[in-house]
Amino acid sequence: MQLTKHAHACVTIEKDGTRLVIDPGTFTPDAAEAVAHADAVLITHEHFDHFDEKLVAAQLAARPALEVYGTPAVAAALGDRNGRVHAVAAGDSFSVGPVAVTVHGHRHALIHADIPCPDNVGYLLDNGTLYHPGDAYFAPETPVRTLLLPTSGPWTKLGEAADYVRAVKPERVVQIHELMLSDLGQNSTANFLGVNGLTGVPFERLEPGTTVEL
Repeated sequence: MQLTKHAHACVTIEKDGTRLVIDPGTFTPDAAEAVAHADAVLITHEHFDHFDEKLVAAQLAARPALEVYGTPAVAAALGDRNGRVHAVAAGDSFSVGPVAVTVHGHRHALIHADIPCPDNVGYLLDNGTLYHPGDAYFAPETPVRTLLLPTSGPWTKLGEAADYVRAVKPERVVQIHELMLSDLGQNSTANFLGVNGLTGVPFERLEPGTTVEL
């Protein structure tokens, strides 16, 4: 299975000719191109930096085979589309071609008591090969080999991120949700959270467009 990193929270997963795109939001310049080549789109929650509603709706209209999975709020925004839009919640499972997916977690991380927390789900792919948590530090109760770790945003905190990596115990960490950090901030975060920092786990900072094997 291959992972292609896009800007911010968006990634493409490819296995045996099947492509999944997770969280194509408005902060990802090439999100439309990624979705145009996807068999399915997975959305963790409805925030605009994870879910470009107009983009996904346009692709659903243009491509009759495209399937979309997301929270009930995401599904409501897109409509049923002849059964191609699926509302998912923790405990659900489904497959896209050869890629098995299980759904974990319930809520977005708290930003502030005055700001509502929407539903947020994480997606565990290929029996633990990869986990995308969305905007939450929820640890699935199953082994994870590669963890996609959010590193910037109004809800993130380095100490909590370190404890999250320790709880998940992945073999490797790949940074996502990075656009609110400067280059210096990203380097500092990598040192803080990486193999020589608080977690002891290899931390990979991938430039957008980079593809790695999982």
